[in-house]
Amino acid sequence: MWCIPEFTQEYAERMEDVLSLYEKPLNLEEPVVCLDEKPVQLLEDARKSIVADKPGAIFKRDYEYIRGGTANVFCAVEPKAGRHFTRVTKNRKGPAFAKMISRIAKAYPGKKTIHLVMDNLSTHGKKSLTDFYGEKWGSKIWGKFTPHYTPKHASWLDQAEIEIGIFSRQCLGKDRVGDISALRMRASAWNRRMNRQRRKINWRFTALDARRKFGYKSIGLIQPEH
Repeated sequence: MWCIPEFTQEYAERMEDVLSLYEKPLNLEEPVVCLDEKPVQLLEDARKSIVADKPGAIFKRDYEYIRGGTANVFCAVEPKAGRHFTRVTKNRKGPAFAKMISRIAKAYPGKKTIHLVMDNLSTHGKKSLTDFYGEKWGSKIWGKFTPHYTPKHASWLDQAEIEIGIFSRQCLGKDRVGDISALRMRASAWNRRMNRQRRKINWRFTALDARRKFGYKSIGLIQPEH
């Protein structure tokens, strides 16, 4: 199920940091937001598909398609509150990340801090914001957040991966989306629906479960592998 090349103390510490965050009750002053991104291939039918317009009819699609490049989808979710943030960008570079972070910050004005769970992608840090917005404004935005990085090879700890899976099934499915404008329209409609419904994520894996799974009693007792 999980690909873990080496289970180290650092891995355990980061894992338990994230899991302990998930175990805390909903705190309106310290929202917990999980963030991840997904590349999407833009494909357009080379020939018009035949739509199944009556019961028993078969939907027919030509196997040929036209490549339109790729796009990136940022998905962020506040699991316990059911708040969702989706943004389609041309890529996942620093400026795109900075704009996504700014959008999340604006959604939580005046909070004590925003706990942000994400993986270790090189753009996932303060530098992306200061490079894009400048040192003063970028630092101010980043200062609203408390980052929590998942261990390497532990993206399964980021609940945004669940969000991306739902987005892929419900928003994309088996359809072909030919351009970024169409993808943005789909993502925006899906995001509005998810927020209207306040869809939450019921995360059940705890730090105690992790200790049982990986066979250790406390972080201090983990022995480094030689």
